[in-house]
Amino acid sequence: MPQLLLEIFSEEIPARMQQGAARDLERMASERLKAAGLTWDALTTYAGPRRLTLVIDGLPAATPDREEEVKGPKVSAPPQALEGFLRKTGLNREALVERDGVLFAVLSSKGRATADLIAETVDQIVRAFPWPKSMRWGTGTLRWVRPIKRILCLFDGKVVPFEIDGIASDAITEGHRFMGSGAPLRVSDFADYRAQLEKNFVLIDVADRKLRILEQARAACAARDLVLVDDDGLLDEVAGLAEWPTPILGDMDPQFLALPPEVVRLSMKVHQKYFAVRDPAREGLAPNFLVVANVEATDGGKALAAGNSRVLSARLNDARFFWDEDQKVGFDAWNAKLSGVTFHAKLGTLAERVERIAALARKIAPLVGADADQAETAARLSKADLASGMVGEFPELQGIMGGYYARLAGYPDAVADAVRDHYKPQGPADTVPTAPVTVAVALADKLDTLVGFFAIDEKPTGSKDPFALRRAALGVIRLVLENGVRAPLRRVLIEGIFGLTNVSRTLDVLHRFEDGGVSTSGVSGSHELINDKVVGLQLTRGSGELAAPVVVSGDLLAFFADRLTVLLRDQGQRHDLVAAVFALGDDDLVRIVRRVEALAAFLATDDGANLLAGYKRASNILKAEEKKGPLPTGMVQTGLPDQPEAETILAFAVGAARTAVETALETEDFAAAMTALAALRAPVDRFFEDVMVNSDVPAERENRLKLLGQVRDVMGRVADFGQIAG
Repeated sequence: MPQLLLEIFSEEIPARMQQGAARDLERMASERLKAAGLTWDALTTYAGPRRLTLVIDGLPAATPDREEEVKGPKVSAPPQALEGFLRKTGLNREALVERDGVLFAVLSSKGRATADLIAETVDQIVRAFPWPKSMRWGTGTLRWVRPIKRILCLFDGKVVPFEIDGIASDAITEGHRFMGSGAPLRVSDFADYRAQLEKNFVLIDVADRKLRILEQARAACAARDLVLVDDDGLLDEVAGLAEWPTPILGDMDPQFLALPPEVVRLSMKVHQKYFAVRDPAREGLAPNFLVVANVEATDGGKALAAGNSRVLSARLNDARFFWDEDQKVGFDAWNAKLSGVTFHAKLGTLAERVERIAALARKIAPLVGADADQAETAARLSKADLASGMVGEFPELQGIMGGYYARLAGYPDAVADAVRDHYKPQGPADTVPTAPVTVAVALADKLDTLVGFFAIDEKPTGSKDPFALRRAALGVIRLVLENGVRAPLRRVLIEGIFGLTNVSRTLDVLHRFEDGGVSTSGVSGSHELINDKVVGLQLTRGSGELAAPVVVSGDLLAFFADRLTVLLRDQGQRHDLVAAVFALGDDDLVRIVRRVEALAAFLATDDGANLLAGYKRASNILKAEEKKGPLPTGMVQTGLPDQPEAETILAFAVGAARTAVETALETEDFAAAMTALAALRAPVDRFFEDVMVNSDVPAERENRLKLLGQVRDVMGRVADFGQIAG
C-alpha cells in the first residue's frame, strides 16, 4: 500500500524541543487522519537539528465512503426545530426517516483521494503546531520555531502538491550543512530518503545519533585508558545539536581539578555541553573533556579540541573565582543575607524558614537516632549557600556547595553531609539519605514546605503543583519508609504547624481551631502535646486573648495517604488496600505499609478471598438493619435451646480470633493477625449456610445480629474491609 513521506526542513530547531515536536507531529497527524476514516500499518516520526520527518506506511489511496445517521427533533416538535435541523443537514423533509416518533437524517459522503486529504492535513498541522516558542520571518504570517526552508511531501512516490505561505511542496531535501554535497537531494521514498541523507552525513534517527556518540566517545576515552562519565540528560541534548555527531577528546589544565568535581562537570555541561572524563586508576575526574562536534575534522579534531580547551579554561577560571571568594565570606554573612530574601509573602523570609526547619529538625532528631545539636546546626546552615557566589552562578549546586563549605569551615562530617544531601530525594529515581542527621534535616525541610503551603491554602490542583508539594510528600514518605522511621506523622505535623505561629505575616489562614476562631496577630506562651493536640497556646486577637487547641489539617494527612497510595501502586500494591488500612486512622507510615503488605498476602489466599466475601455479606445485613434502628449490642449468648451448632462455633471462633488479633497487633505481627482472621473463614461460611439471621424469633435474630457485629468488629481491627473491592 502507498507510503506517505513528509519532511519539514528549517533552520536549527532547539534540542530541548525536538522530541516533544516529534510526539506532537505523531499525535496531530494521527488525530486528523483517523478523523477522516483512514487507517495505516505503521506511523513513525523523527526529529533532528534541522528537520521534522513523518513516515506512514500502508495508507489507502482514498478514504472510505461514509454514511452517518444524525438524530433530529421529535415528530411533534415545533416547526422551527424541524426547519433548523433541515438547514443543518441540507436535506428536505422527505429525506428524513421517522423511527419511534423521532426524525433521523442519513448523511452520505463519498470517499476522497488520500493525496488531497494529506495536503489539507499538512497545512493544518504546520499552522497549528504547538511549539513552546515560535517566530515569524520575512513578510509572511506563518509561525514556526525557526524559518522553514523546504517542505518535502511524497505519497506513493509522487509529490503531493500544495503551498504554505509561499513554500511549495516538492521531493527535495538537503544534506549536512558543511559536509554534504551541497546539491539538492531528490528522493523517491523513505528508504531512498534515509540512504541519501546518510551519504550526506545526516542521521535522522535520534537513537542512531546517540549510539554513534556513545560508541565513538567510549572508544576515544579507551584509547587513552580513560572512562566517559555517563550523563543521559547531556546525551539527549547533544544528540539534538548535531546531524553527524563526532566526539572529540580534549585536554584541560589539571589545576582546575582542585575545584569540586561537581563544579567542573556542571561548568562543562551547562556552558559548553561537554562530557566529563575520569581516570579509573584514581578517584575524581581526569584533566580531559569530550566535546561532540558536528563535523569530521581533517586533522582528527586537534584544532577543535584546542579551541574548546581554551574556552573551557575561561569558564573554569570563573568558577575558581567564585570558589575562592565564597571561602572568604562564610556562613554568618550568607545567613544574614537570607533575612532580606522572601521565601513566600505569607510564609516569611528564608531566614525565618531556616529557624522553623532548625526547630523541627531538633524535634525530629530523636525519632531518627540523630544528635539533636548536630541536626539543628545542619538545618541552620542548610540554606546559607543560596547566598553564595557559586550557587548564584550554578543554582543546581545548592546544598552540594554548602556541604563543601561546611567541611572547609570545620563542621563535623555528619553536619556537612546533611547540608549537602538535605534536598534529597528530589524525585522517584533519586537516592534516599540514610545518615541520621541528614534524615532529620531532610524531613524537617520537606515537612515545613508542606505544612506551610497547606496552611496558606496553596495546595496542588489537578496537574498544577507550582511548589512541588507532591514531590515533597513523596520525599517524606521515602525517607520514612526506607529508613524505618517510627514516628506518628500527625504529631510531627503539629510541631511544624506550631512553628508557623512565629511567622506574623501568615495572617488568618495558618491555624484551625475547634471553635472556628483564628488569629495570628501575636503569639505568646508555650505548647504541649496531649492526644496529638497543642494546648496552652495563647493567641492574641485585638485586645483580648483566645486559648484554643490547634489541630492538624485533615487535608494534609489525606494528601500523604494519596501519595503513599501512588507509591505503593507503582510497586504493585492495590490502592483499595491502602485505603482500607488508612481508614483505621493510623499515621505511622512504616506500620501502614506492613499492614498493607500483610493484607495483600492474606487476600491472595482462598481463605482471605472467601472471608472477604463473608465480611461483605455480614456488612450488608448489618447496614440494612441499621436503617431500621440501632443494632443490638452486648454479649452473644451461647447454649440457647435449639441454637444451631454453626452459630455456637462462630461465637467461640470470634472470641478466639479477637484475642489472637489483639495480641498480634500489639507486637505488630500483622501476618499473625491475618492468620487469626483466616481461622474465621470456615465458621463464617458454615454460619451463612446453616443459620437464618433474620429469624422470626426476636431473641434469635438479636443474638445473630450481635454475632455478625462482632465479626465485623474483629476484622475491622485489622483493616476496613468495606473499602476493599471484590
